Amino acid sequence: MFTDTHCHIFKEYYENIDEIINNAKESKINRIIVASDNQESANEVLELIKKYDTVYGCIGLHPENINEEFDYSLFDKLPDKIIAIGEIGLDYYYTKDNKDKQIEVFRKQLEIAQNLNLPVVVHSREATQDTINILKEYNVKGVIHSFSGSIETAKIYLNMGFKLGVNGVVTFKNCNLKDVYKKLTPNDIVLETDSPYLSPVPYRGQRNEPARILDIAMFMCNIFNLDLYQLSEITNNNIKDIFNI
Repeated sequence: MFTDTHCHIFKEYYENIDEIINNAKESKINRIIVASDNQESANEVLELIKKYDTVYGCIGLHPENINEEFDYSLFDKLPDKIIAIGEIGLDYYYTKDNKDKQIEVFRKQLEIAQNLNLPVVVHSREATQDTINILKEYNVKGVIHSFSGSIETAKIYLNMGFKLGVNGVVTFKNCNLKDVYKKLTPNDIVLETDSPYLSPVPYRGQRNEPARILDIAMFMCNIFNLDLYQLSEITNNNIKDIFNI
């Protein structure tokens, strides 16, 4: 049994979420962690964790949405099935003009996570050094979502107590991440789809869903020379190291 540790299964992307949940169960995905990125999706996460036994959530404000209104009082009394603060972080890919505000919001949410003793799910794009430097200021652990860095960067995050989120990108023909993971161990990773984005080969370009964790798992089994049962056991233990689940 596997867990999709990061996805966005919201009404905006899916006409029938019941079907998406059932597809996951049929593919032996026994848990799904849904991440918010703004106020609207945070409210949906709270609805989803009530409706589905297999769904857990993390709540946070994504760096691309920092100019939107966000109700931080949500963090005052979180349900038990909210198991992390996320998706939070820094993204300088489109612009650095709002860098200071991104950092301010990132720090604010890291402080909340630290105070609540919750892990964080971190988005970092074109902002590696700032992300590392800021994370070092806080006593937090968690997942580096959709990790895409070098082996040197990977080791820095791992030494800080983070796991690396592996999704469909690793299966892309032109992706060098497989070479990074060959130098690491299965103890260093968790599996995620980032649905509806980043469908693994052979579904690249199609809408993604949590059931495709199995395709990512099979790809990683080849990298680590493991069978599916072994990878399932290891990644589930990795999840327990990070999340209270």
